[in-house]
Amino acid sequence: MRKITVALLLIAALSVSVLGIAYAQETAPVVRAVLFYSPTCPHCEQFIKEDLPLLYDTYGDQIQIIGVNTMESEGWALYQAAAEHFSIPENRRGVPALIVDDHVLVSGDEINQQFPGIIDEGLATGGISLPEIPGLQEMLPPETQSNRGAVSTASLGPVELFKRDLAGNTLALIVLLGMLASLAYVAVSGRQALRGRMAMDNPTTSSLDWLVPALALAGLGVAGYLAYVETRDIAAICGPVGDCNIVQQSQYARLFGVLPIGVLGAIGYIAILIMWAWRRIDSNNGRRAIASSALLGAAGFGVLFSIYLTFLEPFVIGATCAWCLTSAVIITALFLLTARPGLCSALALVTPPKTRTKARRQ
Repeated sequence: MRKITVALLLIAALSVSVLGIAYAQETAPVVRAVLFYSPTCPHCEQFIKEDLPLLYDTYGDQIQIIGVNTMESEGWALYQAAAEHFSIPENRRGVPALIVDDHVLVSGDEINQQFPGIIDEGLATGGISLPEIPGLQEMLPPETQSNRGAVSTASLGPVELFKRDLAGNTLALIVLLGMLASLAYVAVSGRQALRGRMAMDNPTTSSLDWLVPALALAGLGVAGYLAYVETRDIAAICGPVGDCNIVQQSQYARLFGVLPIGVLGAIGYIAILIMWAWRRIDSNNGRRAIASSALLGAAGFGVLFSIYLTFLEPFVIGATCAWCLTSAVIITALFLLTARPGLCSALALVTPPKTRTKARRQ
């Protein structure tokens, strides 16, 4: 009888202990937050894979973070609602973005610097509930609110991505069609040159040659600013159309994941300026023809690469960068300005003098 009594007392004590621990865990303060991210954003990937696990190792279940993918329809709508509710300025609209209480932290560096202090303060005052983002509670099932994973919905297709920013993406489409039309125009001009229908005397310059360095300097300014944004990992100042920060924080903002596109653009515009100066200074007609041909080649490569990037914005990324479109328009204008001199120079380099004389007579 004594053994049974002792066993019952031990069971009762154990039960009280377990219930006490469970109650303590249930009532322990928790800091809850919402993390907006994009799977195409390398900064988001770095934060989620490297920085976020360290926070969980430190605080464990005392923090609960809801991940929201902005590349998905519901996630994008929620991000837009959060931006309006918290009056996030245009130059701070980007991912990763963590919203905790009434704090909006943008970029991995800002989250790492400020979030631990917010957690400590929140735990000391009894915890922090999920931010009051319109539509958040309706979108998330109750069991999702305690998970560390991201919200998952069906991925958007090209049409849905285009509709996310109809005005900005329509502008990108217009620029894209303009670049394709410029390629067609230069191709027709090249065909005419081969048939001898284009004059080949003094082929290295045109009456609008002074526009080349002016446009190249403007393009260098745009590319330099984008390079600054990309290398410093800061939010860009965006215009009224599009969302350049989403574009700049995507995986397509770096060539092969290493070289920022802005840096590549700056290198291209500097090369154009060098080739233009070479063509103007060199007195040798043969070398000037080479410089003129190279100038057209550099501008043509820029247009082709800009076509690729401009296509990605509305149909793959779902956002448009006004700075990128400006650079695309500039390089297209340079391509058209250098087309005739470049084609004539290239033809002069590969065509014997007698053939050129015959072509002029025809």
